[in-house]
Amino acid sequence: MTGASAHRLVADDEMQPGEARRFEVEGTAICLVRCATGYRAVGDTCSHENYSLSEGTVDPDACEVECWKHGSIFSLDSGEALTLPATRPVPVYVVTVEDGDVVVHLP
Repeated sequence: MTGASAHRLVADDEMQPGEARRFEVEGTAICLVRCATGYRAVGDTCSHENYSLSEGTVDPDACEVECWKHGSIFSLDSGEALTLPATRPVPVYVVTVEDGDVVVHLP
């Protein structure tokens, strides 16, 4: 991850599967989600309109988040908009667990 900056967000045991939280890191809004298979981080702003994805509903098994306002569903793996009205993806960020901490890596 050359050129990436690493930022601790939470302790690994602070979030449950299906939980989403918003973080501000270097002026970037991040939606951190704990899926059934681990953590994912995407841009926290829906690509359809300016609403927080961390306030939406998470499907921890499918690793998807639904925007609470208009119902667009996004893949937390690829950032792809899976349903309308959103048509553009959201950014995806690398997440690791290091020494018991969840760390996001920004480019």
